[in-house]
Amino acid sequence: MPDSRNPTAPSRKLDAEKTRQNILAVARRAFAEHGLSGARVDAIAAQISTTKRMIYYYFGSKEGLYLAVLEQVYGGIRGLELTLDLDRLTPIEALNQMVDFTFDYHEENPDFVRLVSVENIHHGVHLRQSETLRNLNSSVITSLATILARGKAAGQFHRDIDAVDLHMMISALCYYRVSNRHTFGTLFGRDMGAPAVRERHKAMIRDVIAGYMRGA
Repeated sequence: MPDSRNPTAPSRKLDAEKTRQNILAVARRAFAEHGLSGARVDAIAAQISTTKRMIYYYFGSKEGLYLAVLEQVYGGIRGLELTLDLDRLTPIEALNQMVDFTFDYHEENPDFVRLVSVENIHHGVHLRQSETLRNLNSSVITSLATILARGKAAGQFHRDIDAVDLHMMISALCYYRVSNRHTFGTLFGRDMGAPAVRERHKAMIRDVIAGYMRGA
């Protein structure tokens, strides 16, 4: 219900959230391009016609802004995973769907891959500060654990593997081809972004994961 004593309160709240999201969008690009150390808060502020002081008002510090960006990008992939409706699929179909989604997300969001690389340079210290991130990332493990249990029960999966290890395998194969596409592509003369190459790699990763789970 609108506040009759302050009729502009709802619009102020919307403006504040819009400003916050604009800051995050610019900061995401800056941290992905320049890393935590190289990104400049003054430059981020200048791109959206705000001030360094205003950014600190919303996020507390440069590190606070960086952590908010990490929470946003991890929240993006985890939120979309929850829309996949995997329970309607057979276990092997659900596993393939998870591989396809992970592959496509990494391919379409290179900023996410670069930010993960940046945080690994910092030994994950910022991730450890965020309970939000720990809670966010539990959802993918729950989804994979459900697929594994269903696959075992249906006699489709014959490997003993826990959901965290399976998540690592899928992520590693999808992540590497984006994180290392420039060096790998240059060294071996391969256009990693070519549509035919992308589809071939996606099929290979899908087959590797499904074949391993079947015990082939």
